[in-house]
Amino acid sequence: MSDLPHVLVIGCGSIGERHLRCFLNTGRCRAAVCDTNGRLVAEVAARYGVNGYDSLEAASVFPATAWVICTPAHTHLALTRRGLEAGMNVLIEKPLATGLDGVAAVRAAMAAHPACHVAVAYVFHAMPWLQEMRRALLSGDFGRPRHASLVAGQHFPTFRPAYRDIYYARHESGGGAIQDALTHSVNAMEWLLGPTTRVYCDAAHQVLEGVEVEDTVNIAARHGGVLASYCYNQFQAPNELELRVHAERGSLAMEVHRQRWGWMRHGDADWTWQPTPAERDDLFTWQAGAFLDGCAGLPSPLASFEDGVQTLKFNLAALESVRTGRPVEIA
Repeated sequence: MSDLPHVLVIGCGSIGERHLRCFLNTGRCRAAVCDTNGRLVAEVAARYGVNGYDSLEAASVFPATAWVICTPAHTHLALTRRGLEAGMNVLIEKPLATGLDGVAAVRAAMAAHPACHVAVAYVFHAMPWLQEMRRALLSGDFGRPRHASLVAGQHFPTFRPAYRDIYYARHESGGGAIQDALTHSVNAMEWLLGPTTRVYCDAAHQVLEGVEVEDTVNIAARHGGVLASYCYNQFQAPNELELRVHAERGSLAMEVHRQRWGWMRHGDADWTWQPTPAERDDLFTWQAGAFLDGCAGLPSPLASFEDGVQTLKFNLAALESVRTGRPVEIA
């Protein structure tokens, strides 16, 4: 057991607890938790039978080899740099940050510690439906993608009833639909199509009580020569996500709520679907396993630091477009 990687989960909110549970589910590591909320960290540590610490200084007695950063987004880059300087592998929750300040310092720390594995926890990379869809696109069988769309939403208060009282309520800490929810789908689309080069965004606060950040987003974007659209809200009744890519010789789709992906070539009478049933924790357990693979020097499908930087640029461009009412180019 002592030879297993030791993972310190920093932040004991709902996502931190899920990461803790799912890293333990792999059976491939030992884990502990850290949070400045002493009551919360004691409760989570007791629930999973692990050590809990109320500061990083206190957690130094735990022989960590990796950090999982689950604190509010505006703290991610400073903690990532601190982890790298301590020789840690680092998994960073999404979004990578709320601004580009600190990116260069993390890049320098990564260059100084090249043995450290760094990934961003865009969990869609662990979805078998997206992985298979990407392989099909990369095969070239469908030709070049030329148009894509994302239509998604959920009743956010059902899934995060405390949304008013957490980071979500403020853009400065990573809140709002663009940075908190849509960012998963944007990163997935960039994994399929390449970096976004232009964003024209309309967004508004429509329904969610107790906050002023946007809960509804419409975006027209370009990924180089591919036109894309994003339609997302956080108050609709169904929890649904559909992503479609239309290429020169056919179309591909992923339906997360139906846990399947499929294709339809020109001339086909209907879609061919490939289902892969999975529980929500399965995705995060697969993600944890993929991160541990990366720490061991093995191939991993997870989003890289630079992937996270690119999606951060999308987030910032979308927010700027909302403020100005104009499209924003992304260099």
